[in-house]
Amino acid sequence: MPALASPLIEDADDHLDMRDFQRIATLIGDEVGIKLPPAKRLMVEGRLRRRLRHLKLETFAEYAAYLFRQGGLDRELPFLINAVTTNKTDFFREPEHFECMERVLVPALIAARERMPLLKVWSAASSTGAEAYTIAMVLADMMTARRDFRFAVLGTDISTDVIEAGRRAVYPAELVTPVPQAMQARYLMHSRRPGLRREVRIVPELRRQVRFERLNLMDGTYPYDRDVDIIFLRNVLIYFDKADQAAVISRLVGHLRPGGYLLLGHSESMIGTSITMRQIAPAVFQKT
Repeated sequence: MPALASPLIEDADDHLDMRDFQRIATLIGDEVGIKLPPAKRLMVEGRLRRRLRHLKLETFAEYAAYLFRQGGLDRELPFLINAVTTNKTDFFREPEHFECMERVLVPALIAARERMPLLKVWSAASSTGAEAYTIAMVLADMMTARRDFRFAVLGTDISTDVIEAGRRAVYPAELVTPVPQAMQARYLMHSRRPGLRREVRIVPELRRQVRFERLNLMDGTYPYDRDVDIIFLRNVLIYFDKADQAAVISRLVGHLRPGGYLLLGHSESMIGTSITMRQIAPAVFQKT
């Protein structure tokens, strides 16, 4: 443990030494594939100040010493990863993909399968769960209307903080604005606690359809089924270099059943040009 220090007075003039920043950037790149160029140094500093306060350290130099010279790295690494990873998420983000899933992908998957198939959908960079619960809302509506399939949704992310947030399934009310009103009525509970910030929670019936687990996409293997029907891998590859992009895609495609689908973010559509899969819509690919 780091030595206790006097109460921290945050010093805006305190900065990470460039060599210490580079060691942290290299560590994060090796561990999770995310590239942190020098232009990200101020962002990293801003995100790490809370860790300094928690550890009662006064300077970034003390934090770097704790990581690299005092044996604190193993203990601190999960918190460091949580701090520097970006967790941008929205409900119904890039809505064309959910329309495609409803109108094209799911009907095709059901038609090719046995009676009452279990459709497996994986949100492979799930952040706090908005994507996974959006998937579940769409599938739950379809299941109610069609009554000819079942579904299960898996959400994975490198950050333990966002995985816990997904499991709690509590969100600021403004975050669910993109959710259609009919779905809000069916799948959201509104907080009755007094307070300035209105919150909602996903209903238990939907939460039971979604599970969240920590996964590092840079791991050599993933401990999940190899008959997944749809994998969402959106807006995360942009943080990886080309070699890591190819490796992650290859591993994930290995978990798709023949005829399954991989969805990338629209900003990553060019990455998909190197995938040996059939493109059926913008940033939507089918395993043959």
